[in-house]
Amino acid sequence: MNQPSELSKVRATIESILPEHRDLYYGGAWQKPQGGYLDTWNPATGESLGPCAEANAVDVDAAVRAAHVAFKEWRRIKPLERAALMKKVAAVLRANADELAMLDAANCGNPIREMRRDAVVAAAVIEFYAGLVTELKGETIPMGEGVVNLSVREPYGVVGRIVAYNHPIMFTAGKMGPALAAGNAVIMKPPYQAPLSAYRMMELIDGILPPGVLSILSCGKEGSEALVAHPLVPRLSLIGSVPTGRAIARAAAERLKHVTLELGGKNACIIYPDADMDKAIKGAVDGMNFTWCGQSCGSTSRLFLHESVYERAMTGMMERIKFFKPGIPTDMDTTMGAVISKSQLDKILGYVEIGKKEGATLACGGKRPDDPRLANGFFVEPTVFTNVTQDMRIANEEIFGPVLSVIKWNDEEKMMAQVNAVEYGLTGSVWTTSLASAHRAANRIESGYIWVNNVSAHFLGASFGGYKQSGIGREEGYDELLSYSQVKNINITL
Repeated sequence: MNQPSELSKVRATIESILPEHRDLYYGGAWQKPQGGYLDTWNPATGESLGPCAEANAVDVDAAVRAAHVAFKEWRRIKPLERAALMKKVAAVLRANADELAMLDAANCGNPIREMRRDAVVAAAVIEFYAGLVTELKGETIPMGEGVVNLSVREPYGVVGRIVAYNHPIMFTAGKMGPALAAGNAVIMKPPYQAPLSAYRMMELIDGILPPGVLSILSCGKEGSEALVAHPLVPRLSLIGSVPTGRAIARAAAERLKHVTLELGGKNACIIYPDADMDKAIKGAVDGMNFTWCGQSCGSTSRLFLHESVYERAMTGMMERIKFFKPGIPTDMDTTMGAVISKSQLDKILGYVEIGKKEGATLACGGKRPDDPRLANGFFVEPTVFTNVTQDMRIANEEIFGPVLSVIKWNDEEKMMAQVNAVEYGLTGSVWTTSLASAHRAANRIESGYIWVNNVSAHFLGASFGGYKQSGIGREEGYDELLSYSQVKNINITL
């Protein structure tokens, strides 16, 4: 098949599933934005996918006020009835997972073979929290005869959730779960780079939840700042970068808002000399998340290889990395997608040049692919640097791209000092067959989420979050549900 006809087929497939609505959704209806419209793009082709609503401060105020009205009714709905409605939303997501995955593949650049599970994961998250609605329990406190003292958990009100572009539908849909279960009204701000699956989701679930309980506001800087600053939004969360997290924390501090921040990482993968090398090699490559171009806050982008297994590990890794070849994201055979934007591509390639200047050795990749079909898209090959030292920028700064830095070690004390030298602390991966080494490393790594002989996996019910500059609070577990409620104490004299 020649190139023009192949791309024409891709365009036709995408056009057939584009959402009909591109406006804001709040108050139980689609609303024309006062802020106007901006185009969204296909990062694999550089082509426009059409205009999308851009909420401004006026739009945000209208949406928040509608949500505040809806919250007053939503909180009164019995918990099991809320849960039943949430489960209906989850069922719709699961039934339409393939269509939502295709939209995400076209709009954010990640391969459809991986994105197909994102809507299913989101459905599972919503169901998980729906199942916990009766666990928002208080306590009774003994006060002696004639007095009853008890505590209850109540929702905050209107909650704002801002999510990242690497998993649009999984974040936009799944992250509503704990806030809704706790009785809050939720305003979801999908990634402005990839909002299409959020629009389609609302088309599919429209009418299941009471009007105003769930809002979708696509917006950029103005709308986001208005949401963060709004006096009727006491609770906020972000999945995003450290600079964005700091900006939200500063703005939220003006009104003492409750904030959860799941931010970036410069995560370490440590291979000990006694590791099962075949599994460790696979883990070192898989942990880099080359499939979605390393655009993951949990990517283990620093590999600490013991010198005794260095040559064998590098040989195995170079062979395994060949599996990841950039291609059109909507093609089921594609193993590695596109970077989200031209600016992000330029940033990644800029770090490649920085790595070279700092004295690291480019072992593979570091450039755009030669495939002429990909010439107009934002693609970069899997990239590995060796001879990296911890003082180099490529070993300290989050690149958010498919760039792996390999650091050789032989002294555990010095290695651990280097592992913890960065300002981030999100994840870590340890490969060893020694129980003592596993516990010692897991205890010493300054990160909030550690894998031993595993990497990248998340486990529903196990709280996820970071140390240091990688975030505040925990998500994905029971702790997240509790974080969307506040405690009231009631003292009754009989």
